[in-house]
Amino acid sequence: MTEVATRKRDVLKLAESQPPLVDTFGRTISYLRLSVTDRCDLRCTYCMPERMTFLPKREVLSLEELYDLATGFIARGVTKIRITGGEPLVRRDIVDLFIALGRHLDGGGLNELTLTTNATQLSGHAEALFKAGVRRVNISLDTLERARFEQLTRRDALPQVLEGIAAAKEAGLSVKLNAVALKGVNEDELPELIAWAHGEGHDVTLIEVMPLGDVEEERLDQYLPLSDVRARLEQRWTLTDSDHHTGGPARYVRVEETGGRLGFITPHTNNFCDGCNRLRVTATGQLFPCLGGGERVDLRAALRSNDPQGQLAAALDKTMQIKPERHHFSMNERGAPPHLPRHMSMTGG
Repeated sequence: MTEVATRKRDVLKLAESQPPLVDTFGRTISYLRLSVTDRCDLRCTYCMPERMTFLPKREVLSLEELYDLATGFIARGVTKIRITGGEPLVRRDIVDLFIALGRHLDGGGLNELTLTTNATQLSGHAEALFKAGVRRVNISLDTLERARFEQLTRRDALPQVLEGIAAAKEAGLSVKLNAVALKGVNEDELPELIAWAHGEGHDVTLIEVMPLGDVEEERLDQYLPLSDVRARLEQRWTLTDSDHHTGGPARYVRVEETGGRLGFITPHTNNFCDGCNRLRVTATGQLFPCLGGGERVDLRAALRSNDPQGQLAAALDKTMQIKPERHHFSMNERGAPPHLPRHMSMTGG
C-alpha cells in the first residue's frame, strides 16, 4: 500500500470533475459495502454449507486494487465504507487497507470507515483498527450459549468471539451486535441476548434470514418474522420508535427498561428499499447494485483495463442505470430454491 498520499490527492482532484452517484429513482449513493474475501472461519448454518467451496485466491482483488476501487467510489461521493467478507479479518495484511483508507477520513472525502466481523480474530486487531480510524464495528452474534453457538456456526469459537467483543470495547470501538432471528433455534434467547448487550453498552440489531445461496437446512424452517419477535418483546419491555440512523437498513427503537437501542432489519415483513443508499462489491470486483437482485457490473475488468479511471467511471454510471427500485425476496414455498444462488459470504454482508 504505497504512495497513499499521492493517490489521495489524485482522488480529490478526480472528485472535482465527476458527478455524484444518483440512481434512476433519485436515490443518492453514499455507502459502499466492500468485501475483501469470501472466506470465513465459521460455517453458519443459515449462511453456507459445511463444505463450502471458496474462490481461488487469484480471482480475488489485491489490496492495492481494493484501495483503488474504494477511492474511485469516494471520488463519486461515497462517504461511508464498510469492509465485509466472508470474514474480513482472516485476510492477510488487511489492516494495511484500513490504514490506507483511514487517511481519507481527514478531509479526504470519507466520513466513516467501519467493518462487519464475526470477532473471532478481533482481539488481535482492535487497537490497530482504532488507530486506523475505525470507530464502529458490527459483530455477528446469534447466541450466548456455547453449545448453541457451536451448533449454529459448526465451530466451538464463542470464547474467542466474546474476547474480541471485549477487546473492541477496550480499544474504544463502538460495538453493534447483529443477530439473525432463527425460528426454533435462538428465538427463546433473544431477550437475554439483548439485555446482555445493552448491559455491556452495545446496540443490537435483529435480522430476518435471507434466502441467498444453497444451505443444508430448509429456509422456511429458519424464517422468523421480526413482527412476531417485536410483539413478544413488547410484552416484556417498552419499545419506543427512534429516528436513530446509521446509514444502513435497520430501523431502531429504544428499549426503555434497558436504556439501549434495538434495530430491526426486515427484508420480508417491512421492505426498506425506498431509501437505499448502498452498493455492494465482492472480493472479485463484481458490483451488485441490489443485495436481492441479479444485476451486476464487472469492476475488476475496469480496474485491469488500459484506462482504469475512465472504465471505472463508466461502470459506475452503468450501475446507476440498472439499480432496481427494490428487491423481491420470497420465503413462501417449502423446498423452493434460494432466491439467488450466490451466498451472503460471497456477496458481502
